[in-house]
Amino acid sequence: HSRSPQIHRYWLRHYDLDGSYDLAELAPDQLGVFIEKLRQSDNAGANVTLPYKRDVIEYLDEIDEGSRDVGAVNTIYKQGGKLLGTNTDIYGFLTHLSLTAPGWQENTDSVVIIGAGGAARAILSAMKISRIDKIYIANRTISRAQNLIKEIHPAARAVKMVQLNDLLPTTDLMINTTSLGMVGQPPLELDLLTLPAHSIVVDIVYTPLKTRLLLKAEQRGLVAVDGLGMLLHQAVRGFELWFGTRPEVTPELRHLVEKSLEVPP
Repeated sequence: HSRSPQIHRYWLRHYDLDGSYDLAELAPDQLGVFIEKLRQSDNAGANVTLPYKRDVIEYLDEIDEGSRDVGAVNTIYKQGGKLLGTNTDIYGFLTHLSLTAPGWQENTDSVVIIGAGGAARAILSAMKISRIDKIYIANRTISRAQNLIKEIHPAARAVKMVQLNDLLPTTDLMINTTSLGMVGQPPLELDLLTLPAHSIVVDIVYTPLKTRLLLKAEQRGLVAVDGLGMLLHQAVRGFELWFGTRPEVTPELRHLVEKSLEVPP
């Protein structure tokens, strides 16, 4: 299901670089062996996807603060003879948000994050890095949201999903990190009429590209931020670490990935 090969191969062609990006499917007992082979090889690094984003950490020499907060690594790179790990989801989220909603940070006091899974960990870490403290995490299982807060950003607060509507009138930025609204999943049913006129609505789902939540936001004239941009921009950091070239997320690349998702451009 990964779009990473498509993205990175596009950049390799675009910048005329001598390199390749290939998939490797591993059984659980092969992870340590693979990482050791990576260490000894001339490969520049690797991406890591589920279910190994946590397990891979023990095989690396160092990971950065964001990865420690999230408890997951999705990008491995070499530096000074060491294998280092980072989580580029944080960078991808913040970059796409800043490009789609310039000045968002200066105009954001209160944030609502829906969900408390792996994606929520990266988003909460991004809010911590952005020095935003008034954060509410809404989740069906409130204890899971509480654990997330304890591990990453103690200033945040956990709330039940049924409390969401009470929070909306004072919400500047709302982020859906759940699979609700994804193709094959039930929609995220929320009444956005009480959101302030300046509010930003983010949905990290990108199949469909415009979820029902984002369509509702657009109908209200709110800034709507889709999930595909996060996917594309998170790849930028890894490519730069591996090949020394900072790639650009071009309209052509976005169109290419949209087509692969069978989403109309």
